[in-house]
Amino acid sequence: MEALRATYGDDDSSDFDSDHSPTLSLPANSNPQSEETLSSPLPPPPVSLLHPPNSLGSLDYLQTGQPSRVRSFPHVEGNYALHVYIPVFIPSISKKEMGQFLKRVSSVVSNLHVVDIDVPLNTLCKEEHKLEQVALGREFHISLGRTVPIRVHQIDSIVTMLRQKLQFQKRYWIDFNKWEVFINDDRTRTFLSLEVVTGGLPEITKQIQAVNEVYKLHNLPEFYKDPRPHISLAWALGDVSGSLKKVVEQETKSSVFRGSLQSRICTSKVGGIECKIGNRTHIICKSPDQ
Repeated sequence: MEALRATYGDDDSSDFDSDHSPTLSLPANSNPQSEETLSSPLPPPPVSLLHPPNSLGSLDYLQTGQPSRVRSFPHVEGNYALHVYIPVFIPSISKKEMGQFLKRVSSVVSNLHVVDIDVPLNTLCKEEHKLEQVALGREFHISLGRTVPIRVHQIDSIVTMLRQKLQFQKRYWIDFNKWEVFINDDRTRTFLSLEVVTGGLPEITKQIQAVNEVYKLHNLPEFYKDPRPHISLAWALGDVSGSLKKVVEQETKSSVFRGSLQSRICTSKVGGIECKIGNRTHIICKSPDQ
């Protein structure tokens, strides 16, 4: 067991925070579907996360009182959180316009926080370069399966089967076409997200089906019946979906009026698929360059 812990992390590796590995949740006008459940709060992340190698300077002005995050499922010794996803990076060419959109939304909905680092969005909006680098310059995830607890004896089998089913994936482009609002199961958290509705959707759907097959063979819950691939950029405590959705719709209409909103908000090329089990990340496949 000590060897397994050394390989996959300690017992706390079964902990899962949905902000670090977001899973699918449905829009505000649908039945909520997400992996979060009420449980004991996690401590806020260290402020050092806000100081990447290229240095954003001092962020001492950030609020120190961060909202508590919650585990998606209770901690059980010997369990490890499994999350299968597509890593996504927002291209530099899209960051400025997206940053302006986030700025306008946060000026109306003031309790939004950046996903993963939990920094108040309106605080970052005070300096444009920090908004683009901190809020938009990180790795985002499109979930291909539910985030679920698995036992240590399932790890090798799951990773092997995922690689077998996904190894021949070709490189393709993903178009994020729509700002959308999602909520979690128990309506304790609301997300501002970018949804994939055209380019890349068929490929992602096929990959979800492949992951579902592996989950099914291991008696794990399959993904949602009608998945809606997306990345989440910001969140707010509680169910503020009504007010947030209204603001997003108004801003989208304003962007169209100004002629600044294109058919796609940003485009990203898929480079591969990864899965995180506990504290360890496994490369499932890498798409060829051609």
